[in-house]
Amino acid sequence: MRGYTGEKDAVLARLRRVEGQVRGLQRMVENDEYCIDVLTQVSAVTKALQSVSLGLLDDHLKHCVAEALTEGGDAADEKVREASEAIARLVRS
Repeated sequence: MRGYTGEKDAVLARLRRVEGQVRGLQRMVENDEYCIDVLTQVSAVTKALQSVSLGLLDDHLKHCVAEALTEGGDAADEKVREASEAIARLVRS
């Protein structure tokens, strides 16, 4: 079971909201909206995706990593490495 399973409906709802925001961005460009207005909405979409990412990371740490640490061994090291790499990717984005 994945760490976000209990929150799956909420995650999907947030992603659908982001999808709607992206469609709105497409309409803005099609309608030749003002550049700054489009950029403002791009920023909002980016922030919304970052929020989803942080929630998934939190769930991963609380569930997957915590479980692996309880078991110990190579699996624990692997989960911590994966989490560290995911954090590094989020920081770079």
